[in-house]
Amino acid sequence: MTDLSTSPRISVVVPVKNEVLNILPLVEEIEQACAALGTFEVIYVDDGSTDDTGQQVLSARATRPWLRLMRHEASCGQSAAVRTGVQAARAPVVITLDGDGQNDPAFIPQLVAALDDPAVALAAGQRIGRKDGTYKKWQSRVANGVRGRILKDGTRDTGCGLKAFRRDVYLRLPYFDALHRFMPALIKREGYQIAHVDVVDRPRHAGHSNYGMFDRLWVGILDLAGVWWLIRRRRRVPAAQEIV
Repeated sequence: MTDLSTSPRISVVVPVKNEVLNILPLVEEIEQACAALGTFEVIYVDDGSTDDTGQQVLSARATRPWLRLMRHEASCGQSAAVRTGVQAARAPVVITLDGDGQNDPAFIPQLVAALDDPAVALAAGQRIGRKDGTYKKWQSRVANGVRGRILKDGTRDTGCGLKAFRRDVYLRLPYFDALHRFMPALIKREGYQIAHVDVVDRPRHAGHSNYGMFDRLWVGILDLAGVWWLIRRRRRVPAAQEIV
């Protein structure tokens, strides 16, 4: 564990919106999963909640000096919340997971271990045994299929919130809404490899989904075209040195 006076080895970023009933159970699971990984911090990003989500994080922080809270005055979406957390993170490795409890923190050590390979910049969780409804799973299947055929990112499930990545590489990526769904393609664009880790999906602890349903395919079409264009326009970065 760590306090705010030391630099942690890993930063865990959790975007949340109106998840008051899910805060404490997930914080406890994250603490247990990270205990053997060295120093860590956990950054909750409250994306304009209208319930007591933020207050619940503050209550949990009373006995956990490694727990931090960032807050958006108004909801800006999941990608914006993730970016806020990554910008605030103090570790070179960042892990993200959804705040509803569907992502099991027990897989965090496997994701972090995958980054031991210096060629790998992203370890992406790949959900098995998904607990979403039939329509939601169909949407994701279609969206992932279309994205995979166009971008050829080699990732069957980009919507899984469980990811581990190098902070400096993430901050070099072009930022736009729904960035988290296109990270494998954009990481490959930077010349790095992607590791895939199967993770078991769970039912959410409580409440209902606040992110996602509509933008999986239909709103993402323009983003998909934009990412395709970015990949095609990628040019080699020159290795330059001064001659004296």
